Amino acid sequence: MARRAALLASDLCQGLIETVAVNDRINQLILENLAPQAWTAKPPGRNARTIAAIFVHMHNVRRKWIRLSAPHMRLPAQLDRTHCTQRQAQAALAESAKLCATMVGEALVGREDRVRHFVRDGWGRPWPAGAVMVVYMISHEAHHRGQVCMLAHQLGFPLPIKSRSDMWVWEKLWRQCGFAAPR
Repeated sequence: MARRAALLASDLCQGLIETVAVNDRINQLILENLAPQAWTAKPPGRNARTIAAIFVHMHNVRRKWIRLSAPHMRLPAQLDRTHCTQRQAQAALAESAKLCATMVGEALVGREDRVRHFVRDGWGRPWPAGAVMVVYMISHEAHHRGQVCMLAHQLGFPLPIKSRSDMWVWEKLWRQCGFAAPR
């Protein structure tokens, strides 16, 4: 029974680390298929963010999570929402995703000397580092991906049908990240 529990815990940890990478693969899929004209197009509404600003926000928030939760890690460069290109966002998100996966790995595999707590923001109370941290991180990004897809559609630049459906083919996404598909 103890061995089965250890195997399940190990599988859960590995699955969560891989999910962080797959989550970013979905971001990359959107960026790869987003019409360049949509990147800085003015959204409807007074204070609405551009698609560029949304992706920059996602990267900069990851940066904050790393800075507050894993201060021993070297931070990726911060992005500027007024000057960032799609390619720069792609590269920055790829870098911050790798660091987030490392942070999650350190939190989940008993490296308590490295990542003990997940701090979402300076005002938020720290949470124990673990599965809840991963779910929060992915929920945050899924929210913003929804905004991006809706905004691209509203601006007249909907993502191609294939890329919209590819976001849900997790076995393929897992393989693209170099992992065996979930069983």
